[in-house]
Amino acid sequence: MTQLPQTTPVSPKLPPRRSWAGRSWFQGVQEVAVPPLIFLCACVTVLTTLGIIAVLGVETVRFFRASGVGLVEFLAGPSLNPKADPPRYGILPLFWGTFVIAFGSSLIALPVGLLSAIFLSEYAPRGLRSVLKPTLELLAGIPTIVYGYLALLLVTPVLKAVLEPAIRVEFYNALSGCVVVGIMIIPMVSSLSEDVLSAVPRGLREAAYGLGATKFEVATRVVLPAGLSGVIASFILAISRAVGETMAVLLAVGVKPQITLNPLRSMETMTAYIVNVMKGEAAVGSAEHLSLYAVGMALFVITLVMNIISGIILKHFREEYD
Repeated sequence: MTQLPQTTPVSPKLPPRRSWAGRSWFQGVQEVAVPPLIFLCACVTVLTTLGIIAVLGVETVRFFRASGVGLVEFLAGPSLNPKADPPRYGILPLFWGTFVIAFGSSLIALPVGLLSAIFLSEYAPRGLRSVLKPTLELLAGIPTIVYGYLALLLVTPVLKAVLEPAIRVEFYNALSGCVVVGIMIIPMVSSLSEDVLSAVPRGLREAAYGLGATKFEVATRVVLPAGLSGVIASFILAISRAVGETMAVLLAVGVKPQITLNPLRSMETMTAYIVNVMKGEAAVGSAEHLSLYAVGMALFVITLVMNIISGIILKHFREEYD
């Protein structure tokens, strides 16, 4: 037998380490300067939030001192009339108007946006999806004041033509605001939900198809439950957007603070009240002027609570896949 010659194993050559001296001056500056710059940018966001809270908090305390209104009366008072004698600063009508717009627009945007997301992620061919999704997202780029004019020039005249003279429709009404705000937040629900549903692993779909499930059953019983946390988070974010909407509801809903179950009448939201006080004749430092900070603080707390709830739901129902 012939003996094969022994060979010494050759170790793989690793790329040589680059010393500090071999690096360029610009790379050295990057490693030294970039981490503090990133930390500074992160601090700016936190400090901005703390600054907003501080300003709103201080001005809210000044409002309560200047007006003599208690917290319970401010939050639960059924009347808002700063020019009355004595002035009344109950923001319950503002809460009601904001709730009506958020609830009504959610009835339109959430089902339409979710169904659109299911269609785009499960049913639409790739070519059709590449056209429909950017087209749908164009709605998010339309200025909100345009939606307000759309409500005045299109939605309200249609409501009047359909419902009157059987039912009286005011020129400024909450239903028009619900329609335009609902259309405005559809892209947020649809885009976020579609991204979540598309991220569900393909293996779950194939396993369901292997068990004989139909496409509808896969979409509703496999894909949607797997992405439920992200879908719910998109719902809450869209509702938060509806709560904080300003110009569309200012033009469509009006500035009449009242508590009514009739959506065809005018109402006033919290954001519309802030704009109305800002453009009015309230003296700077007066109780009426300071009331906008108190309303802004209440609105800030509402949106903050909704975002916290969104984070809790996202953390609780999140599904992780390998």
